[in-house]
Amino acid sequence: MNKKVLFVFFGLVFLNLFSWGVVQYVNQNYLKVVFFDVGQGDAIFIETPFKHQILIDGGPSREKIIEKLSEEMPFWDRTIDLIVLTHLDTDHATGLFQVLKEYEVGSVLWNGLGKNEEWESLLKQEGAEIIQGSSLSANNVFFDILNNSSSSGGDSNDNSFVLKMTYQNNSFLFTGDVSSKRENEFASDIDILKVAHHGSKYSTSAEFLTKTSPRLAVVQVGKNSYGHPSEEVLTRLNNFGIKTLRTDIDGDIKLVSNGKDIKIITKKAYELSNF
Repeated sequence: MNKKVLFVFFGLVFLNLFSWGVVQYVNQNYLKVVFFDVGQGDAIFIETPFKHQILIDGGPSREKIIEKLSEEMPFWDRTIDLIVLTHLDTDHATGLFQVLKEYEVGSVLWNGLGKNEEWESLLKQEGAEIIQGSSLSANNVFFDILNNSSSSGGDSNDNSFVLKMTYQNNSFLFTGDVSSKRENEFASDIDILKVAHHGSKYSTSAEFLTKTSPRLAVVQVGKNSYGHPSEEVLTRLNNFGIKTLRTDIDGDIKLVSNGKDIKIITKKAYELSNF
């Protein structure tokens, strides 16, 4: 191998290592949130700037959530730091059963409401820490647990975990399936709203939108017989001037935040800035 070839070879190696270092440095400053298209259900993947991985719900399909995670995580990465089960309805919980089987899970946030023998058996087998409380953090990403009910009474949807995530100047509200009966208890100014209960007409009231004033709303929805998302909710979001994306139309919806600006990546490209 002559000197010219060696020079080119080592030059390419150097550039590759330099580029990798730059990418790693840049990635360290970004929060990633992916609303997976899993059909009629919720599954939200979060990766913090320090690479903590969090999964909120798993959708209705065991196979689909594993497929989606494999698209977002390196093939050698078989660990998830935290999974959150908002409530035990099948369109939120089923995929998490398979996640517990195929991934090493550090912690599980679950309010203990509802009974499912398979879920409880898998939790015991996994040995993951079951965490409780009103808040948690992953370095500079903070979560307020706004509906941490320990009572077994009431509707399962209204007992959903509601989480507000804050990263510097950006805030996200993950609402599970909570209805208008409860949602105003958790309303505060936010940037991104995960629309409750797949756009059900029984959630996302005008009063709630006035209090939260999101810039972007995301509806996780698939083919269904419930009329989700309802025309009432879609009209309401439009009347409030809130940009709305839907997983049944837009597919996976990825948001990337540097703590100030949020880039939206879908089949089409949008950008929200200067929040």
